Amino acid sequence: MQQGAHGRHPLPPGRSYAGAVYARRRRRYFALMTLCLLLFVGAWAFVRLWSVPLAIAMCVVAAAIPPVAAVVANRRGPDGRWWGEGPPG
Repeated sequence: MQQGAHGRHPLPPGRSYAGAVYARRRRRYFALMTLCLLLFVGAWAFVRLWSVPLAIAMCVVAAAIPPVAAVVANRRGPDGRWWGEGPPG
């Protein structure tokens, strides 16, 4: 198995470091957006039957998740390069 940056994380065969970083960021984004959808659906399908204020609070939390998911998905890693940066060195 290949080693990732600084030999810390093993990479699956056939996947580059950049591909592994992209896949990790994509998984985190989809996990946060799934949580967002579950909060919205759960709030108005089930929770509102017992507590409308709690359902509203769940929706407020769910509304805050998409911006956080965008930041997480676009965050640069510790050894990643940004578009305008040249090669290290």
